[in-house]
Amino acid sequence: MLSIGAFAQIGQVTHRMLRHWDQTGLLVPAHTDPFNSYRSYDPQQLERLHRIVALRQLGFGIEDISSLLADGIDAEQLMVMLQRRRAEVEEEHRTAAARLADVERRLHLIERERPMSSVEVIKKPLSAAQLAARTVKVNEQPELINVVGPTFDAVAEIIGGTCGALETPIAVYSSAEEGIEATIGYVYSGQAQEGVDLIPLPAENEAFVTVHLGEIQGIGSSWQALHEEILARGYEPSGPCRELYLRADEAGRTDQFVVELQQPVRSIS
Repeated sequence: MLSIGAFAQIGQVTHRMLRHWDQTGLLVPAHTDPFNSYRSYDPQQLERLHRIVALRQLGFGIEDISSLLADGIDAEQLMVMLQRRRAEVEEEHRTAAARLADVERRLHLIERERPMSSVEVIKKPLSAAQLAARTVKVNEQPELINVVGPTFDAVAEIIGGTCGALETPIAVYSSAEEGIEATIGYVYSGQAQEGVDLIPLPAENEAFVTVHLGEIQGIGSSWQALHEEILARGYEPSGPCRELYLRADEAGRTDQFVVELQQPVRSIS
């Protein structure tokens, strides 16, 4: 038999949690001393303990856990649920990290502790094109980091068999009623295929462009610098902005992106 202290240490839970689960009937000690109320646990109860902790981390309440255990949830079912939850947590972490980076960038802009580095900006027209693409919507900008790459991959899986179809990846962003709408795909002249839309991009007579180099997480700062330069030259955005991916992550490297940022403009005056 294991004391409550040993059982808690092995199971990596607190005494308070074990006492609470005892009171609710979720995990009753194998033996409780009638004189001093000391709780003792059978080592075989560790299997139930681990299941309880795993289900708690998945967000289930006490009553739901009790029902699941009573129904005999097995290790394979629990593993599938935990793997799904792990994927959700990883996505939440990526979004939170992107949101934090965006907050830091805006703080620097507000406080002017770090002046925005100068970037080379040129003005040029943008040619018309047709994209084979998918359109996704997100609530806020930091969430884009989780959808752009996978959406490019999904489109590539469909049209990748067409010669030259993956040479020019472009993402187009516009503000929607609630959030941001992103059209993500490749310049494409082939036949329509199920699973992607053929979306025309109009020609733009005037656009300011610059190039973002390095970590994709820092692309917000490059966009900020471009928009500041646009305003300084007496222009304003006149339509959705575009990202032309000249080089994406290679061999797992996320610090080698080369992305041309393109913003159609019109004169303010």
